Amino acid sequence: MAFSVRRIVTGHDSNGKAIVATDEQLPGAVSPSRPGVSRCEIWSADKMPVDNSEGAAAEAQRKGFVVRHNYVGSGQGNVCRIVEFSPGGTPFMHRTETLDYAILLKGECDLELDDGKRVRMKPGDICVQRGTIHAWAPVGPEPAVFAFVLIDADPVEMGGKKLTTVYPTR
Repeated sequence: MAFSVRRIVTGHDSNGKAIVATDEQLPGAVSPSRPGVSRCEIWSADKMPVDNSEGAAAEAQRKGFVVRHNYVGSGQGNVCRIVEFSPGGTPFMHRTETLDYAILLKGECDLELDDGKRVRMKPGDICVQRGTIHAWAPVGPEPAVFAFVLIDADPVEMGGKKLTTVYPTR
């Protein structure tokens, strides 16, 4: 489960010309509470619109503003991360108050919904995850690697009830 991601961040020089501000390898971190899951936080912001100026909190954005569960949770934030799910790992059902773009980069994985239905995803497939309870279940012999972009969203309201975050802890 040792993987790394190259992160290239652009910026501006004193004349306003584009530069590569950083070019680095980021190691994936194994989740202590989720065996078989490693992730690498790429970037996040805690407000919209994002401040791209050189005086902005780029260091904090680089480190990540993840404050609630696995996403920003400020109501105006976003997160970009890479996640690797090992084959045979235990899927966990969860919901976040986000709009997620889940882009499968490598391997195969089932999107499982709370009614037990599964949809098989292959590399290049994208799931637009809209605040539903779901789990990721890798299939096959190799890890499933996703790029996730999570954007804070209002919780869905159904029948007068807000469908808020469900995030199991172990």
